[in-house]
Amino acid sequence: MAVAQKISCRVERITKHGAHVYTVDLVPARRVPLFQPGQFLHLALDSYDPSGFWPDSRVFSIASAPNQRERLSITYAVQGRFTARMETELAEGKQVWVKLPYGEFFVQGTSDVVLFAGGTGITAFTAFLETLTPAFPHHVYLAYGARDTHLLIYRDAVQRRAAMFAQLHPFYFVEQDPDGKAATRSELVERLSVAAMWQRIAEPLAATYYLAGPPPMLKALTHDLRERGICADAIRTDAWE
Repeated sequence: MAVAQKISCRVERITKHGAHVYTVDLVPARRVPLFQPGQFLHLALDSYDPSGFWPDSRVFSIASAPNQRERLSITYAVQGRFTARMETELAEGKQVWVKLPYGEFFVQGTSDVVLFAGGTGITAFTAFLETLTPAFPHHVYLAYGARDTHLLIYRDAVQRRAAMFAQLHPFYFVEQDPDGKAATRSELVERLSVAAMWQRIAEPLAATYYLAGPPPMLKALTHDLRERGICADAIRTDAWE
């Protein structure tokens, strides 16, 4: 496991997705340490003096692939004081600090896997999907949900990977469809849920489940999986928020 490092970064690009959701691309001052898909970083907006304390920070899944060590990407939704600061203060060219890598939310290839991703929770899985190869020995079911089709911001990237690897089976869920686009893009207009996915999984009782998203969603999915007979050891949650 790589030792965590503190690195200054320059904000290269900020992509506004609407509904106060953003992707931030960072250029670190040096190559970041090796990390594994599913790990996260701490982001600090204030300057860091190595002789003092680490400033106020927040954790974000590393959305970029581990082989892109000259770039880092995160995606966030404005929820609370720190992310409100990010929306106001981040600008292209601004210097920020990160420390990484942290976490052990690793997708294992010991069984079929089901990935539940709500909103920006998809970033817990993007690095894994970017490193997926035909050698992965099991099926990967991705249930990716958002409020509407515009906020399925990694959908095109997921589709590119699904076109390359037959073992990847993505399903998309939107809670509302104001523009009527779901019918043409095959999203399901319903809330992301265990019930909606259960019949789409070949052997649901033999799969391992990975959950990432808002805490109420994680609680509801975990409850429903346990009600359907999935043991606690087969449910893994990205629960650092």
